[in-house]
Amino acid sequence: MRTGTRPFLLMLVLVLGCNGSRDQLLADLQSPRPEVRALAVKKLAGQGNPDDLVLFTRAAKDLAAIVRAEAAVALGESQDPRVVDLLGELLEDSDEEVQGRAAMALSKVKNDKAKAYLTLQYGRRGRATRQVIVQALKNANVPGAMAEVVAAEAKGQWDRNLLTLTEGALPERVGAAEELGKSGRPEAVNRLLPLVRDSQVILAAAAVRGLGDAGDKRAVGAIALLLDESFPELRESAIIALMKLQDPAAAPRLQAVAVEKSAVSPMAIDAILSFPRTPEADTALCAVALDGAPAEALAAGRAMRSRGGCPMDPIGERLSRPATAASGLQAVLGLGPAALPLLPKVAPWLNQNDAVLRLLAVEAVTAVGDASVVPQLQKLYEQEVKGLEALRTDWVAQKLPENYSSAFDPSAPSSPHVPGAAPDERAARHASLFERVKALNAQRARDSGRPVVKPRVPTELFDDVEAERLVPLATLLRALGSLRAPGALELLKGYSQDSSIPLRTAALVGLTHLGPEGVAVARDGLLEPERDLQKALAQALAEAGDAGPAALMELLPKMGGEKLLVLDALTRGSGVPASASAVLQTVVKEGGPEAALAAGLLGRIQAKDAVPTLIKALDETNSVARRDVLLALGTLGDSQAADAVSRDLFHDLPEIRAAAATALKRMGATNQSESLDALKSDYFRTVRDAAGAALAKGGTAAEGAR
Repeated sequence: MRTGTRPFLLMLVLVLGCNGSRDQLLADLQSPRPEVRALAVKKLAGQGNPDDLVLFTRAAKDLAAIVRAEAAVALGESQDPRVVDLLGELLEDSDEEVQGRAAMALSKVKNDKAKAYLTLQYGRRGRATRQVIVQALKNANVPGAMAEVVAAEAKGQWDRNLLTLTEGALPERVGAAEELGKSGRPEAVNRLLPLVRDSQVILAAAAVRGLGDAGDKRAVGAIALLLDESFPELRESAIIALMKLQDPAAAPRLQAVAVEKSAVSPMAIDAILSFPRTPEADTALCAVALDGAPAEALAAGRAMRSRGGCPMDPIGERLSRPATAASGLQAVLGLGPAALPLLPKVAPWLNQNDAVLRLLAVEAVTAVGDASVVPQLQKLYEQEVKGLEALRTDWVAQKLPENYSSAFDPSAPSSPHVPGAAPDERAARHASLFERVKALNAQRARDSGRPVVKPRVPTELFDDVEAERLVPLATLLRALGSLRAPGALELLKGYSQDSSIPLRTAALVGLTHLGPEGVAVARDGLLEPERDLQKALAQALAEAGDAGPAALMELLPKMGGEKLLVLDALTRGSGVPASASAVLQTVVKEGGPEAALAAGLLGRIQAKDAVPTLIKALDETNSVARRDVLLALGTLGDSQAADAVSRDLFHDLPEIRAAAATALKRMGATNQSESLDALKSDYFRTVRDAAGAALAKGGTAAEGAR
């Protein structure tokens, strides 16, 4: 063979080999397996054959997301301007991976149309795709990429809401009014202020809510006037807006609403309580403590305990006359220890014939917390027991059995049919299925370590005493426990198993004030099925020194749906033991609404060991606790979480973006200035405020955290 023929034969072999490989790839494009089709697209793209563009176009319509993603990459590698529209469609794909690949592919085309697609879709996509879009624009050498898309998104939202407010149908205008207010722009305030007097009440109410979100105190005067309106929706919106605007100048008008004892009075007192402390706010709270409905008066009085209390003379004057004594007693009940100087004027009402005033006096002296009244309370207890003795005497002399018979035990398997009757196959199947469900639930409870609560065996065939009649006795039991009366521990232990729920609740709550021994007895009441009992007891334990919260944390893993109730009580309570970190982290890992409260508690106790768990929780894209997890990480201040937190600066929900900026501020992260600076152009005021505070050396991100 001549030497010159060898290069020719080698070239022929290579060509035939390549063609054979290409033929296989073309065949793989028809494979029923998505991963094979995707690999074929990827390898064909690597060959750089311009004629394959039509193959990639067809692959972009594939039913499998993995194939569409590879097609997007291949189309981008072609840098052909004709593929821009197709990549724009892929940017709207239902799969986030495809969206991200399409965004990066558009960055390679580098023309105005590709940039327009990226800018437009930023405001329509989720966090992951938004982050990729910004990176794609940076790759395309677009200066200030994130600032540009954030500003474009804000402009689009503003124009859309403004057009809807002027030309939309009434329901659309209502939504637009609220959204315009959230922008916080002065122009939005100017447009919404005239609408607060609109004849359409729902539109006026929406404008008021929007003005509250706008945060411009110019609107306080106009909104406060609406408190005199007769439309409940308008009044509610006005109170919500005034709460957000945080102007104590509105306290006198809110005070008038709080003491009128209407449906919106609780909202009015909540608004006053949210204000910064000022003389106007304190005066309003003291007025409500005297003249408000019991619930509002109690809330106002308790708030004034930490503020030095209220003037004693007006309360003392009320206590000196029977006609006004009730209002004076309810003020003392709210003020608690701060009203100790008034105890000599309160104690005589313990001996009054008026049952209502006597009961109020018992609650008032209990709140004051002075043990000097214990002998009087013990005497009242003896009188109350004697008065109920005849009503509560067992009319069945022998002791009732404490175990169910096999025919009546609720936990025993149900009989599929009545003995002596014809078997009912359908009923038997239902009974069998019900028993299987009960068994599975019981097994699941045992596997999780939760105790199986058995139904309480009745100790009475019929209770002749109505629950309302037992309220005075229950109040006295709580009082004796709260004031640590001699013999209270044994007394309340006896009532802790009483058949009456009010008495059992009072005894268990009273026991929480009697130290570790009392808490040890009371804690088991959390496993009772009565929801009101659980709620009252959980709150009492949360405020019972160190032993109470410790008992709650010990029981928390054993509880099911009641975890939320316990966590809420701990959040409202005075403290959580530092040892609670492991239990709270478990709750965070389980997710759900409980995770939000658990995350907040982890931040409160400065559980540094919880940082990895909280960071991991951010991987759950649809977590309802995301905002709370971010704020908890900020409170813990560990800079190792900065990268995970900063990803949420791209989140599509404004409250999450604001929380991320707030968290970065709290942890002192300084390497996200570009993204934070871009968010200063965000549509939503809360996001802009949080980003600005995070960038300011001496600022505070509290506004954005709300």
